[in-house]
Amino acid sequence: MNTILEKAQLWLTDTFDSETQQEIQNLIDNDQDQLADRFYKNMEFGTGGMRGVMGAGINRINKYTLGKATQGLSNYLIKTFPNKDLKVAIAFDCRHNSKSFGKLVADVLSANGIKVFLFEDLRATPELSFSVKHLGCDAGIVLTASHNPPEYNGYKVYWADGGQIVPPQDGDIINEVNNLDFSEIKFNANEDLIEIIGEKVDNAFIDASVKNGTFSATKGRDDLKIVFTSLHGTSITAIPNAFEKAGYTDVNIVEEQRVPNGDFPTVASPNPEEPAALKMATDLAEKINADIVIGTDPDCDRLGIAVRDLEGNMKLLNGNQTMCLMTNFLINNWKQEGKLNGKQFVGSTIVSTNLVNEIADSYGVETKVGLTGFKWIAKMVREAEGKQDFIGGGEESFGYMVGDFVRDKDAVTATLLACEIAAQAKAKGSSMYKELLQIYVDNNMYKEHLIAIVKKGMDGAEQIAQMMVDLRENPVAQIDGSNVTYVYDYDASTKTNLISGKVESIDVPKSNVLIYHTEDGTKVAARPSGTEPKIKFYFSVKEELCCIEKAKEVEASLDTKIQRIIAEMKLN
Repeated sequence: MNTILEKAQLWLTDTFDSETQQEIQNLIDNDQDQLADRFYKNMEFGTGGMRGVMGAGINRINKYTLGKATQGLSNYLIKTFPNKDLKVAIAFDCRHNSKSFGKLVADVLSANGIKVFLFEDLRATPELSFSVKHLGCDAGIVLTASHNPPEYNGYKVYWADGGQIVPPQDGDIINEVNNLDFSEIKFNANEDLIEIIGEKVDNAFIDASVKNGTFSATKGRDDLKIVFTSLHGTSITAIPNAFEKAGYTDVNIVEEQRVPNGDFPTVASPNPEEPAALKMATDLAEKINADIVIGTDPDCDRLGIAVRDLEGNMKLLNGNQTMCLMTNFLINNWKQEGKLNGKQFVGSTIVSTNLVNEIADSYGVETKVGLTGFKWIAKMVREAEGKQDFIGGGEESFGYMVGDFVRDKDAVTATLLACEIAAQAKAKGSSMYKELLQIYVDNNMYKEHLIAIVKKGMDGAEQIAQMMVDLRENPVAQIDGSNVTYVYDYDASTKTNLISGKVESIDVPKSNVLIYHTEDGTKVAARPSGTEPKIKFYFSVKEELCCIEKAKEVEASLDTKIQRIIAEMKLN
């Protein structure tokens, strides 16, 4: 195997431009640690595609790693669909270099004889998913790093149905990429094959979002006071238009965060999962007495929601709570319209709350559970076409998908859905938060918590790998005094009953995830991130809730339980 230095020296050849050569030579001369981090592995596809820090090197996002990925995709498309006039749609977000990377990717595709639809400027990721089907494309690409820090960028590939690539396509494309030399990338564009798209597709997408995200009862839209922030991202190109077309008139935008900016200057992290990211929005909500706050991540596929609790204070809902509210609302709407006939399903993921399963089961609706990432929910939809109707699906990381017109998490339509729930609740004298508490009363009160431990670089990757090894070799037998009944090892594809010792196989693709289930309904999952240098631990506990008035008391009990588990596992 080539050493790191040998790998780096290949980037000093004429295949690479002078600026890249100079950057690598400087690292060889002055920064061996940085050089090692850039060349110890190739940039890989994870749960959200290829995502990483920008810069020269095989473990970075740059002209050559993106070019190689696109050349590999081009080769795969040409082999898979010989003699076909191939078409690919491309979108990009507000990040540094996203626009130039988008054109670069278009150049490579067109150089391979593939027709390209390239958005004129930044657009929301769900619009790319929509446009793939809308324009009859064979694939789609979006340049984005979601909520990662400003130094990151990324590359996600979509298939003809608008969903992200899954096995076997992802593996086959990676094989094509890995079999390429950088010198084989075709960078010389055929401009005749690049068509710039914009307003016409925008209008079709917004119309479809409004159709799927609004419902027959219009009462309350005028009376709902909304605060919205795009967190310097792409949603500003879509969500205000969607609000207007849907009939929401009292929309208050956080002006300081309106302008797209890849530095995300007003937040430490543009991640709607974090309360700090939505502070300017919640401050505005308090000032104007708004009912609901909605903030989206930079590429507009995830959303954070804050609503007023029983005391009237703004409270940030977590992704599990949001998906439970949305799933319950959608299924109930299907029921009221007389459309439930036993052939419907909702989608969820292995680290999301089991409350979704309970809600769906109470209506006689199936819950399909897949691996982390919306590409697996899109795969469920694809495989069920013609047999079952997809109602909606979500995951704990603040993403939701309404219907199947977009085959990825979609903050545009989900924003409209959240406002429909809030508006209808307000119109009947309730609130979005009370609706959530009623779901807990009708089922069980669940509380979830996530810990993400950051381990950067080559050493960090080794530490994360060792943590998973330790968990597998020393399985937990009890969690907070409750016996572990099942251990799901998605890497070994096994489900082990710790009481009987019986081992069953799991029929899902392999993934480096461990999940413990206990007798009292506690669930603890460990999962290295596929797109960030983190290992994540997910905790879910539950308890019966007899009435809304007891909610604070039961929630406090569940919070205390989670903290005991974290201390027991020495993760604090």
